Amino acid sequence: MAEVKTPMSSKDQKHSPFESMLARFHAAADIINLDQRFRDVLSAPERTMIVNLPVKLDDGTTRVFEGYRVIHSTVMGPSKGGIRFAPFVDLDEVKALAGWMTFKCALVGLPYGGAKGGITLNPKVRSEDELERITRAYTRALKDVFGEDSDIPAPDMGTNNRVMAWIFHEYSRIFGYTPGVVTGKPLHLGGSKGRVPATGWGVMLTTMKAIERLGWKPSELRVAVQGFGNVGSWAAKLLQDQGVKVVAVSDHTGGVYSDEGLNVRELVRYVKGNGSLAGYSNASSITNAELLTMDLDILIPAAIENVINPSNANDVKAKLIVEGANGPISSEADSIIQEKGILIIPDILANAGGVTVSYFEWVQNRRGHYYSEEEIREKAAPIMSDAFDRVWDKREKHGCTMRLAAYIEAIERLATGIDLEGNF
Repeated sequence: MAEVKTPMSSKDQKHSPFESMLARFHAAADIINLDQRFRDVLSAPERTMIVNLPVKLDDGTTRVFEGYRVIHSTVMGPSKGGIRFAPFVDLDEVKALAGWMTFKCALVGLPYGGAKGGITLNPKVRSEDELERITRAYTRALKDVFGEDSDIPAPDMGTNNRVMAWIFHEYSRIFGYTPGVVTGKPLHLGGSKGRVPATGWGVMLTTMKAIERLGWKPSELRVAVQGFGNVGSWAAKLLQDQGVKVVAVSDHTGGVYSDEGLNVRELVRYVKGNGSLAGYSNASSITNAELLTMDLDILIPAAIENVINPSNANDVKAKLIVEGANGPISSEADSIIQEKGILIIPDILANAGGVTVSYFEWVQNRRGHYYSEEEIREKAAPIMSDAFDRVWDKREKHGCTMRLAAYIEAIERLATGIDLEGNF
C-alpha cells in the first residue's frame, strides 16, 4: 500500500505554495514590465518527475512511497535544491520550492538553476534501515536526473547529511565516485565545513544587515523564532551571540518564552537529548500561534509554508520579519503585513546562506581542495551582504517591498540569461 499523505492546516488549498510563488513573481514582473516571453519561461517548471518507490519494510511487508523531483530552471546552470521527507509533501509544494530555488540562486549570483525533491513519508516513524532503502530507491529512480553537471540535491526538512551520504554512495555505485553529485554530505565524505549552520548563519547575517539599515541597537531588541530545527536553532544561537535577546522559540510540540531572554544553548542541548522542546521547564509555555502574534521587534518564521496567512496576519505585531523558512507568509497575507508597516526580509534572500555554502562544497568537490570554516565564511559573507544591499537599493528605486525587490533582482538576471541563450 502507498504511504498516506498527512494534510497540514498551513497547506490549505486556499494557500497553495506554488500559487503564492507565482503571485509574487508576476507582481514583480509587472513593476518592470517583463516581456511575456520571459514570464512564460519562468512560470512553469522545465521538468516534473513523480516516481513510485516499492520498498520492503522491516516487518517484511512492502509499501509504495511517492517521490518527486521538480527542475524549475537550468538557465543559469545545473539545477540545485534540497530533498525533504515529510508526510505532507506533494507536487504543488515541490514545484513552489523549486521555483523559489531558481530565484534564490539568481538573486545571490550562483551558477545554478532551481530544483527541489521530496518523498511523502514521516521519517519519525521509519527506522534508519527503512529510510536508507527508501533513499537508495529514490536515487536509483532518478539516477539519470541527478548529476554534478545537471541536478544536485541537498538536505531539507526531514533529511540530513546521513541521507545525502546514501544518495552519494548509491549514485557512485552506478556511475563511479562522484562527490559533487550532492551537497550537505558528512565531512568525511567530502562535505564542507560550515554547511550545517549555513542557513541559520545567513538568517542572522541578513537580520543584522536590516538592523543596521534601520538604525536599531541589537541589545534593545527582542526576537522570537518559530521553528527550532537546524535553521531556527542556529539563527537563534547566532543572534544571541550578536547581543539580541531571544525571548521565545517553538517547534511542532509548542514553544517556550521568557521575557528575560532564553538560554538558547541550553535549549539546543535539551532538544538534542529530549527530541523536542516538550517538557522544558526553565521557561513559560507558549503555543506556536501565540508566538507568531507576540509583541516584539523581530519574528523569524523558520518552519514551514503559510504559517502567517489571512487568518492571523492582522494580529502580527513584530516590526521586522525575517523568513528563515521558504514561503512562511502566504501571498494573500503579504498585503496585510505591508499595510501594517512591517518590513519583511524575504526567504529567497534571508535563507540563501545554505545554498551559498553548498555552492562552495560543490566547488571543493570539483577541485579536490578544501577550505577551513573561516575561509568559507569569508567567501560567503560578501555574497550574502552584496545581495542584501542590491535588494535594499532596488526597493528604494522602485518604491516596493523587499520581497518584490528581491524578485525583481532575480528576474532581471534570469531574463538576461534567457535572452543570451537565444531563440531555439
